[in-house]
Amino acid sequence: LNAAPGRPPRQHVRFLPAPDGGDGGATGLVAARVPVLADHPLVRGPRFRRLKIGAGHRLDVKASGVFVLGIGHGNKLLTDLYNCHLTKVYTVGGLFGKATDDFSDTGKLVEKTTFDHITREKLERILAVIQGTNHKALLMHSNIDMKTQEAYELAVKGLLRPMGKSPPIITAIRCLQFVLPEFQLEIHCLHETQQYLRKIVHEIGLELKSSAVCTQVRRIRDGVFTLDDALLRTQWNLQSIQNAIWDCQLKVQTELEKTLG
Repeated sequence: LNAAPGRPPRQHVRFLPAPDGGDGGATGLVAARVPVLADHPLVRGPRFRRLKIGAGHRLDVKASGVFVLGIGHGNKLLTDLYNCHLTKVYTVGGLFGKATDDFSDTGKLVEKTTFDHITREKLERILAVIQGTNHKALLMHSNIDMKTQEAYELAVKGLLRPMGKSPPIITAIRCLQFVLPEFQLEIHCLHETQQYLRKIVHEIGLELKSSAVCTQVRRIRDGVFTLDDALLRTQWNLQSIQNAIWDCQLKVQTELEKTLG
């Protein structure tokens, strides 16, 4: 912001001595417009010394993907979006055959196991069980009578979600790739942490009579924001950030009106 072109200094009227005509007569005053020195960059210093920036749903150091920030008034919108309890989507990579102390492939190795008996069908059966268990938890924490018209309408609109604090809930999980010993999952979830997702990979390995570590956690959607909205590090400049804010305004407003009324 400070590197962007600033507005020109204000002008004010000063009465300055008229140029001497050389005849030795009395010197008069003439009106002239001169810049206000208080507006000069060397006098006022940087225009922006402090800018309030808020972080949305955080990512830990081993995760990547969509990370939402709010600037100025956007901090209030971040709070409103948080109160919407929107679903986040991750792609999670896994590797069968070993276990570590922190469930990631970079942790301290604690166990090695066989994995030749694992098939995609067995993996998808475990994923179906996980999804079913979490669906029951979703209904319980939604605090809505499932026999009412309200529950039906919320389910149709995809708005059935816990509107308060709850444990991590997986609303959908499916296998994207399976080439032993590696696999990749797509996980839709609420109130999660990235470490919780790594633990899910570990537990899947145990359920399949083996072990597994997480090789990647990447958030591809955070509520209304997707990878298409994200800015790469090389795009961290004023114009790209302005365009990103303008492009997302309508999506954010629409979601807040739909969810919070």
